[in-house]
Amino acid sequence: MEFEASDLTTRERVARSLLVDGPSTAASLAERLDLTPAAVRRHLDQLLDDGAVVAREPRSRAGAQRGRGRPAKEFALTERGREGFDQQYDDLAVQALRFLAETGGERSLREFAERRVAFIEERFPLVQESDPSLSPAQVLARVFTDEGYVASVKALPDAVAGEQLCQQHCPVSHVAHEFPQLCEAETAAISRVLDRHVQRLATIAHGDGVCTTCIPVPRASAQPADTTKHLKPSNDERKKVVS
Repeated sequence: MEFEASDLTTRERVARSLLVDGPSTAASLAERLDLTPAAVRRHLDQLLDDGAVVAREPRSRAGAQRGRGRPAKEFALTERGREGFDQQYDDLAVQALRFLAETGGERSLREFAERRVAFIEERFPLVQESDPSLSPAQVLARVFTDEGYVASVKALPDAVAGEQLCQQHCPVSHVAHEFPQLCEAETAAISRVLDRHVQRLATIAHGDGVCTTCIPVPRASAQPADTTKHLKPSNDERKKVVS
């Protein structure tokens, strides 16, 4: 079914109202947007078909009185529905970074990228102190998850000792596709908080399904050399050799 441009604008208003005001019934949306219930339901049906919203039973609210009959269903945005708004912000971010690159050059881009990932070095010691049972990689996973990434930790293959930080979601993946400085600054910050070399194996920004970072176990300190081999022989030992 095709809709005119005016229909698309109204549908965006319906979706934005769900984004701003949260799950709502068709009647609430109609009243809020000054539309007829029939018009709202038409747009909700299309949003349902597109997978942008989901219909669900209303959650009971404290103090709310239940009337007769079955309560009207609420409609809520899905992750797919939210992505439409995220894309608009991504486009704005790309334009801003292009302007920054043109006016400030590479140095300004890298300074911006480093400032954006400052949360890694700020949050890492706090999370580590709050839960000493976590491994360094698990601390990082919690830090990233708190910032909107969906991060977890997996063990590396048996041939390699260490862990792998996995990020199933990246809030800036669309922007990082054009500006890899964002990923580079993130990897550098991970390396600094762990005080070891890490390697980024894959990124969502470059088409991979997940961002993965290899975190090897730090090498054990080298054993101190046996300096006794370099001691000069005593006089008695010299006499034995001579004799």
